[in-house]
Amino acid sequence: MELKNLFTDKSTKPKEKTEAIAKSLLENKIKIDELVDFAVSQKDPVKATCIEAIEMATQTKPGLVNENTLKFIISSLSDKAPRIKWESARVIANTAHLFSEKHSSVIKELLKNTNHEGTVVRWCTALAFSHILKTNSPESKKIIPGLKTIADKEEKNSIKKIYLAALKGK
Repeated sequence: MELKNLFTDKSTKPKEKTEAIAKSLLENKIKIDELVDFAVSQKDPVKATCIEAIEMATQTKPGLVNENTLKFIISSLSDKAPRIKWESARVIANTAHLFSEKHSSVIKELLKNTNHEGTVVRWCTALAFSHILKTNSPESKKIIPGLKTIADKEEKNSIKKIYLAALKGK
């Protein structure tokens, strides 16, 4: 699959592009490092679509994410574009169990998004934190008090519920 051609094709709808890339990742027709190398230099909409494809593929095959991809995803949590932030958080949620040794750097970046003005960014951040807590890694145990404070301050019940469910029994 030629990524540049896919994104210049105006006849293919954005969702179809995402699905085609995710399918190509799952079928090993495109390497994840190739996708990351392409996405790094793209404008926000294309970069977000690439990350969304990674998120879609990691729902069924989280092991696709390697160190290089994780580094890209962690750095994307700091991006200005909300869609990039939320798709990156969803990738973290899908793969948190694979990279417990990297939780400290992930947590640091996720914390920046807990006060984001966008509901979807905060919702996906809460989802990522809930999956990190499920790993019971040493880093995840350290953040429990902070997440309780974040949950208490959260105004949206849909987001608060994610935190509270994750914190239940902790």
